[in-house]
Amino acid sequence: MEKIFKYLKGDRTIWVITLLLLGFSIVTVYSFVPILIRTQGGSPFSYLMKHAFYVFLGFGAMIWIHRVNPDNVQKLSKFLFFVALALLIFTFFFGVRVNDASRWIRIPYIGLTFQSSDFAKFALVIFVSRRLVTRSNDFYSWKNGFWVFAIPILLIAGLIAKDNFSTAALIFLITAILMFIANYPISRILSIIGIGLGAFGLLILVHVAAPSANILPRFDTWVNRFTRAYAEPSASVENMQAINAKLAIYNGGYTGVGVGQGELKLYTPEAYADFYYSSFVEEFGLISAVILVLLYLILFYRILKIGLRAKSHFETYAAIGIALIFISQALVNMFVSTGVMPVTGQIMPFLAMGGSAMIMSCLGLGFVQSIARKTEMEKDVNTIKPK
Repeated sequence: MEKIFKYLKGDRTIWVITLLLLGFSIVTVYSFVPILIRTQGGSPFSYLMKHAFYVFLGFGAMIWIHRVNPDNVQKLSKFLFFVALALLIFTFFFGVRVNDASRWIRIPYIGLTFQSSDFAKFALVIFVSRRLVTRSNDFYSWKNGFWVFAIPILLIAGLIAKDNFSTAALIFLITAILMFIANYPISRILSIIGIGLGAFGLLILVHVAAPSANILPRFDTWVNRFTRAYAEPSASVENMQAINAKLAIYNGGYTGVGVGQGELKLYTPEAYADFYYSSFVEEFGLISAVILVLLYLILFYRILKIGLRAKSHFETYAAIGIALIFISQALVNMFVSTGVMPVTGQIMPFLAMGGSAMIMSCLGLGFVQSIARKTEMEKDVNTIKPK
């Protein structure tokens, strides 16, 4: 073990949890894909190999970036933001459409797809974290302290919202929390939120007034999901995915029905992604589900600890933002599976099947480890006594 950690610097607990989750994801995705095979064809082995490829690629990316100096990433924050913006604009016009949502870019020749919002949310956290440092003396300036935050946040969230409202809402909320932590004026934060809500409300009015324009192609889906989530059970027959998710959790009991023995995953769309938690509980039970929650909480705590120990404010904000991305995704997946929230598309980080999500999650956590590695190196230098 010591030989392994000779090359893997940073927080050892995070490395162990990451390896556990990634290894476990290979087992569970192989078990949860029957519904995908029924709808799109293929074989369990082909999906297993595809997911394993993303796991190894993601972990390799995590190892690579954890050895990169966070200062170099900070310098690239504006570049990362513009790359994210360009990807979202390209997706807006030319994205691959699946289930009435245009979220993916198809990579030529190799046939794989990439979800641009997965990159954009991490890029925006890095960008805002950097700007909170460089503009800390201009927070009360409208030109240099307000619009320089409002425009980038609203652009990214707005481009994502059309086809993925939950991701847009989460990244909007996370950036607002980061600004609050950085002592950004609350009145200005509320102003940005007000502008965002006002603009989105205006789009809804235009869509309702001119439905043929199809400005918000998933508006009816959003309304149906919300109304069905809080309707009487007899009125929710059409929302079978949510019903099956609850039945799967009930069927799992304390110890689960066993790996590969779940029945509801055969009838739950996105059992390997959006409803991962319900599939997990059915096969592994409530006790294992509690352990899984604890792992995410430990991961969240360790990332926060790394951020708070960092000497750079940028590193602190970035680590907190990445921690919030992970925990918010996991919580939403759990809440949707248990019926606490309406159905929406957030997957379990490091566990659910998804190429770009897996790679970007590993890159984000690798960046946190690079912060921890830098802090360790600075600590070692400071403890060297002069001869």
